[in-house]
Amino acid sequence: MFPAMNFTGTLTALVTPFKDDAERTIDLAAYEALCEAQVSGGVSGLVPCGTTGESPVLEDEEAIELVKRAVAIAKGRAKVVCGTGSNSTKKTISASQKAVKAGADAIMVVSPYYNKPTQEGLVQHFTAVAKSVDVPVIVYNIPGRTGIDLSADALARIADACPNVVATKEATGNVLRAQEIAVKMGERMTVLSGDDALTVPMMAIGAKGVISVTSNLLPRDVSEVTRLALAGQWDAARRAHLALVPVHEVMFVEANPSPV
Repeated sequence: MFPAMNFTGTLTALVTPFKDDAERTIDLAAYEALCEAQVSGGVSGLVPCGTTGESPVLEDEEAIELVKRAVAIAKGRAKVVCGTGSNSTKKTISASQKAVKAGADAIMVVSPYYNKPTQEGLVQHFTAVAKSVDVPVIVYNIPGRTGIDLSADALARIADACPNVVATKEATGNVLRAQEIAVKMGERMTVLSGDDALTVPMMAIGAKGVISVTSNLLPRDVSEVTRLALAGQWDAARRAHLALVPVHEVMFVEANPSPV
């Protein structure tokens, strides 16, 4: 089995700060400050160039610069997981290999959006991408944005073919899907919540943490929720989680990531 990283706790789906100028320039100083605030706040991972980071509008060189700066800020204090997915297998492979070369510890690959491939197509896509790199891969399933739902059976097939596919970010809004994955795959597949509002419910049935939007704003508070849950302190975890629910709701009053 691939020597999987321990993907647990709170990983932040980093926003990409832009300057208010005609060129849509990335505010690298603000980005570096954000990365440092996350690590200092106790998160276990930084996730640049995900869809919360507006990856579809980033130029290739911008994405690589974001990865390099996240790695430089983290300095081993947190994992750096780069979002590399797109609706092109060839482009996803290229982006994944470039991210690894730039220092990413792992990659996160979203299901191809708009194309709406079959389950077989999804298996072939993720398998090709995972086999192109020698780092852990997190599969990202968010059917509300991509238009296609990666089934638990398809995920199991991908994992069987690719030992480095070690985790899944489940943003189906459905705790039952996380439960189904836990039953089918057990400890072979780490489940991470992709919805802040479902972090504790999903961890209660075996998920190991969250890839969070809210932690951009409150890294220490979100990290405390996952810390308590991982420690089995469920009453305290529930109280800490419920205290954040109004913030989770505000994060989506407009299209993500504008509220952050």
